[in-house]
Amino acid sequence: ESIPLIRALVDSGCKLYATEGTATMIKGLGIPVTMITKKLGQGNPNALDVINDGIVKAVINTDSGDRGPLQDGFAIRRAAVEKRIPCFTSLDTARAAAESLIMGSALYNVKPYIEYRD
Repeated sequence: ESIPLIRALVDSGCKLYATEGTATMIKGLGIPVTMITKKLGQGNPNALDVINDGIVKAVINTDSGDRGPLQDGFAIRRAAVEKRIPCFTSLDTARAAAESLIMGSALYNVKPYIEYRD
């Protein structure tokens, strides 16, 4: 599900940063990625470092359901919001945003609201 999104981001010139498990999967696809540590406070660079240093332009942070990662996920999402970096918690939403950025304005046809009602 995430592979087309990853390829689209890389093809559009994005540099990827990912935590251990995701980075391993991405490297297995032959796609370049910079690995960062997942657990905050247990090594650098970690997710907060790349957010707070302004290295990343967007964050995809999905919930795994585990308690520890849940707390780290909250800190990651909060840091993104505080830095005004888009933060996606759903792969579907991230994919839609990436597609709209990659395709540019070619897919949009904006009309006055009244024209959509008819």
